[in-house]
Amino acid sequence: MNAETGRAPRAHVTGWGRYVPDHILTNADLETMVDTNDEWIVTRTGIRERRVAAAHETTASMAAVAGLRAIRTAGIDPEDIDLILLATLTPDYWMPSTAALVKEAIGNQKAAAMDVAAACSGFVYAFATAQAYVTSGLAKHVLVIGAELLTRFLDYTDRGTCILFGDGAGAVVVSASDEPGGSLGIEMTTEPQGAYMIWLPAGGAKAPPSSETIRRGEHYIRMEGRETYRFATKTMATTALESVSRAGLTPDDIALFIPHQANIRIIEAVAKGLDLPMDRMMVNVDKYGNTSAASVPIALAEAANSGRIAVGDAICMVAFGAGFTSGAATIRWTVDPARGIAGDAAVDPSTVHVRLPVDWDAVDPIPAALAEMMARPGPVNPPLDDVVPDEPARPATEVQA
Repeated sequence: MNAETGRAPRAHVTGWGRYVPDHILTNADLETMVDTNDEWIVTRTGIRERRVAAAHETTASMAAVAGLRAIRTAGIDPEDIDLILLATLTPDYWMPSTAALVKEAIGNQKAAAMDVAAACSGFVYAFATAQAYVTSGLAKHVLVIGAELLTRFLDYTDRGTCILFGDGAGAVVVSASDEPGGSLGIEMTTEPQGAYMIWLPAGGAKAPPSSETIRRGEHYIRMEGRETYRFATKTMATTALESVSRAGLTPDDIALFIPHQANIRIIEAVAKGLDLPMDRMMVNVDKYGNTSAASVPIALAEAANSGRIAVGDAICMVAFGAGFTSGAATIRWTVDPARGIAGDAAVDPSTVHVRLPVDWDAVDPIPAALAEMMARPGPVNPPLDDVVPDEPARPATEVQA
């Protein structure tokens, strides 16, 4: 709460950035790998190509580049970030969080960091969380990232899924401000009756990795495309409309809708449902395919950098994902879009590194910086030696021997 105005701060998008890998996988490339063809893919999905991460790239490394670009666009330092929220369904590891790896990679010391799991809706869910932190006064600057490395979870003998997905990352900085604008209306829904229409069967607690789960191909994405697309179309339209309504606006007031880039037919159907022309819809699915949680922030950054967004515009971001989750956020744009190009140029991806473990077969030794941090006196200094567990006692027979 602002002591002078007596009002809660507003949550503004002050920075944005994106990163997509260099390698392009075209429909012609896929024709050599699986029984499909360019005409069939373009007609039914709108996808012409997608990006594939290099061997050295990970979800965390792509997220860190996009995040740093968003920070540079916002004109702040990495250390100004109070919270890092990373939406992904393809984390580097189940633990630690990918957000924690990104925090170290961008050079931040103070932020809390956590992953958000809502599949393709993850970025919008994370954005809503950032708004809550900012408007409640718990954070001044929140870095919100959507990042995915989906191509490592695809069965390239399944033409129903391998043609759809690509890799990449996008990010925004959400900052507290007393100025008008910023986030105006959010709507989120979840319908778990569709939970198994798009899913990854193995790898979690229900079906831990084993030779059998690998043999059965259960670590690849599976999807019931027809019903998923039908439900996605309906819920994206209604979720977007509710978000716009919560903002006190109508679809005619929205300068640009930024929908999840899953399928051109879905986007066209959403536009028709909202009675809007396609030029009010941001579309880049032809270049990147479905990048899940990265889809909306990549499209947002591209729209801003290409002049599709102007100061004062109302825009609506909307997504749908496995679960079935959906989310939409309507915002008033308040920052010069030209800043994004300079923000991108300020970060060379080759200079951003995610630290790897020292030994893949063991727990790492304590890094020197962490040891020094633990040695510092603090406001509370409990006895640390007493918390180290003793080695198990040896059996008496073994001791006697």
